[in-house]
Amino acid sequence: MKKINVDTKKIAEESNGLLKEFKEFISRGNVMDLAVGVIIGGAFSNIVTSFTSILTDLIGTILGGIDFKGLSYHVGNLTVQYGIFLQAVFDFLITAICIFILIKIVNKLVKKHKKEEVVVEAPRKDENTILLEEIRDLLKENTKSKQKKTK
Repeated sequence: MKKINVDTKKIAEESNGLLKEFKEFISRGNVMDLAVGVIIGGAFSNIVTSFTSILTDLIGTILGGIDFKGLSYHVGNLTVQYGIFLQAVFDFLITAICIFILIKIVNKLVKKHKKEEVVVEAPRKDENTILLEEIRDLLKENTKSKQKKTK
């Protein structure tokens, strides 16, 4: 039987470094924002799915009791269930419309918020201050050019 040498100190150091790196990664704002987005997206998905189900039932009733999921076409022994595809397309369109409306509402709220912000104008400098700054800048340039010439 072979004896395997294990450097436990090296393994501990590497795992501590990995743990530290993971803590830095998980504490970044982007990861937390993504986690919140996924959770809210999951909840929003349930809302849209139930809304889509209601709309599908209403449209099916209006069209004479058609169940989209049950629509199929038979070719020999093959059954093509195109109703499931139609339902998926309908779900996608309803989801896209809901997200579009949500984004429009958020954009309006953001625009209102930006309009309410007061823009503070930087104080204007008087002519004497501007002249003194120009003289200072010229003196700096002159000093730098003299230092370059002496080198």
